Amino acid sequence: MRASAFVYPWDVNGDPSAPEFLAGTGVGQVTLAAAYHSTRALTPRHPRHRVVTAEYAAVLYPPDARWEGRDLRPYEAGDWAPGDAWGEAAAALADAGLDVHTWVVLAHNSRLGAERPRTSVVNAYGDRYPWAPCIAQPATRAYLTDLAAEAAVRPGARGTELESLGWYGLAHLHAHDKTGGVGLGDAGQYLMSLCFCPDCRAGYGGQGLDPDELAAAVRAALEPVWRGAVPSDGGWAGVAKLLGEAPANATRAWRDETARTLQEAAVAAVRAAAPDGFQVLLHADPVSYHCGANAGVDPAHILSVADGVIVPCTGGAGLLTPFAEQGRAGAVLAANLTVVSGMGGRPDALAADAARARELGATELRLYHAGLASDADLEGVRAGLRVR
Repeated sequence: MRASAFVYPWDVNGDPSAPEFLAGTGVGQVTLAAAYHSTRALTPRHPRHRVVTAEYAAVLYPPDARWEGRDLRPYEAGDWAPGDAWGEAAAALADAGLDVHTWVVLAHNSRLGAERPRTSVVNAYGDRYPWAPCIAQPATRAYLTDLAAEAAVRPGARGTELESLGWYGLAHLHAHDKTGGVGLGDAGQYLMSLCFCPDCRAGYGGQGLDPDELAAAVRAALEPVWRGAVPSDGGWAGVAKLLGEAPANATRAWRDETARTLQEAAVAAVRAAAPDGFQVLLHADPVSYHCGANAGVDPAHILSVADGVIVPCTGGAGLLTPFAEQGRAGAVLAANLTVVSGMGGRPDALAADAARARELGATELRLYHAGLASDADLEGVRAGLRVR
């Protein structure tokens, strides 16, 4: 199976040995961040630094004229990725014989929410989630669609991998996060991720729901959860038990359609800007009501829109099955495996994990994250890819 490693531009720029070192791990491709959220990242081999702090979500290249005069526009990176950091790193990686694809983070942007609060998801209590742009808002949808096209189709890129192209909600792993004190379960997470901005309120109205009554019902449903009574029913049954089957299904219908149409629009915009043969993949979760970096999708739908998906498989590859069951010839099903042992990865078990993923339908591998991994972890990757 073809393998690609995730990399940041700052893992490569300023380190002349990095491209050959990455090629020596046995991967044939790198997925290089072109638009990324705020982060604090180790760079264990870089000759000039060991920690890079990306202070806010930014594009890692100079944005073009399409954004002139627009209220919502991407932020340029600061000194952690100056100038055309993506282009500089991509050229060096290509010179080492690696195919380069873009890695584009979309509906996850804390600075946007801080400076433009109206763009954020608003929960049933009126709390805003600045990290989570509401994908129902027309201006936000236009911004995300144009950002997808610009950030994906960088000079020299052979494809793109679009992350968080769907709903973001409560779960965020925010800086110094303190939201784990109550076990919300799958159902509680969904209810706390429902948005009540004006556009979503109108959307619920279109499904026959009164948005004020719905918000009150969400708050009432969550009261036992705050007291520690997590529903015993998992999955969607737990949501229906808390909220009621009819209103739960109506909220899901609104949110599913909103996400599907955004995914269609963003992929179409990328294809319109890209050369022939450009590959478009989405980070995806096969449960459509799930929120986060791996956007909840309908497997049949998304495989009719994109060239394939990247599926989280660390700890088990079962999420591949709903995509594999679609049987779409030529679709890329990439198993995403963490190979940083300090982040819960299993680099020494890569060969076995890759074999199991292949059994469940994986056609490619994604390795998270070559820039963060120690030399020992990457030696495990080399050994695993040789066995594979």
